[in-house]
Amino acid sequence: MTEFIKRRQQFADSMLDNSMAIFPANQELTRSNDTEFRFRQNSDFYYLCGFNEPDACLLLIKQDAQLTTVLFNRKKDKTAEIWHGYRMGQAEAINTLAVDQAYVIDEFESKLSELLVGIENLYYPTLSGFALDQSLEKVLNGLRSQSRSGVISTNQFLDWRPALHEMRLFKSEAEQAIMRKAGVISALGHVRAMQQCQPGMFEFQLQLEVEYEFARQGTRDVAYNSIVAGGNNACILHYTENDQVLQDGDLVLIDAGAEYQGYAGDITRTFPVNGRFSEEQATIYQLVLDCQLLALALVKPGISVLEINQQVVTKMTEDLLALGLLKGDLSSLLEEQAYRAFYMHGLGHPIGLDVHDVGNTGTIKSPRALQAGMAITIEPGLYISQDADVDDRWKGIGVRIEDDVIVTETGCEILTSAVPKEIKAIEALMNG
Repeated sequence: MTEFIKRRQQFADSMLDNSMAIFPANQELTRSNDTEFRFRQNSDFYYLCGFNEPDACLLLIKQDAQLTTVLFNRKKDKTAEIWHGYRMGQAEAINTLAVDQAYVIDEFESKLSELLVGIENLYYPTLSGFALDQSLEKVLNGLRSQSRSGVISTNQFLDWRPALHEMRLFKSEAEQAIMRKAGVISALGHVRAMQQCQPGMFEFQLQLEVEYEFARQGTRDVAYNSIVAGGNNACILHYTENDQVLQDGDLVLIDAGAEYQGYAGDITRTFPVNGRFSEEQATIYQLVLDCQLLALALVKPGISVLEINQQVVTKMTEDLLALGLLKGDLSSLLEEQAYRAFYMHGLGHPIGLDVHDVGNTGTIKSPRALQAGMAITIEPGLYISQDADVDDRWKGIGVRIEDDVIVTETGCEILTSAVPKEIKAIEALMNG
């Protein structure tokens, strides 16, 4: 728990004195009738306590510069545990999660009314739709009604997300170790897919090969819905139907990652269904790979993702112009962002507890320089759909190549290099 205690104290250091911060857990979601979706904890809540049960809430209370941690969670219930599984309860939570106090979640309103007396500042994620919103409103209104009796109630509301998400943007050594494991497991899933792929398979059958390897390597969780897109389906950026037959002569794009101890892997690889790139496929693939390698070489502290992407799109536009897929003057094409006809997404995103993780990495109007400890993806792509206004030989080719990296003091560490991406290495793997 040392890591979680450290995070809680770090956040408390950013709080005003005489304050309380409330962090709700997720609830279980109904799938159909009396069955539920597999539970996945709220990432912000998990980041601060590592507790993976639904219907819980963590309070951080700072008074006289001292931090008190309070957990609300489900009570021990023998019958409920027979039907639905183990519950930690309150006594064990204090020992296991290193919190100062623990109460039954059913007592949330009554206990919160006591704990909020005299608290001037409340940190809570506004307009977030948490199930506790109504309970919190009821408690606050109750305290306000007692103001004439001298009860001091909260008079300032602050959103804790900016401060906490800035913390989450920088990965500790412990987080980096977990992310390395997530990267390796994710990579081995893609290796298996390359080894098992055959014309005539359904996309979902190849998806299962990837996810089977995740389980075989130690995690049954995926970080997001896997994309397995054969042929022109690869030109649909978030294609998840995965229900078509893989055709001989097509490429298949797989965007899939394992979730290990809550942290996401996120890899995309594109390879030929039959194990051999055609000339056109190899040309487009190498163009994307060269762009990705350029971007990876540029990642280091002091440069922004926007600056890296500008160099990538310059090279990409030059290469597309040389192939005849774009026509005109290079400077005009860059100014018009003509490449966006084939490359319409960003270069990457933060990664961590969420596959598209939180934290401000800058915008077009306000770019932010990378710093050591940030974790991001690098994922250029080209998507030439069947209805593109190009020569027929290029149509239906969609390529994306994605790796996860941690920014170091001198460059970056690639977490997902255990799966090949060079053309010869892919073909050698696929053909034994």
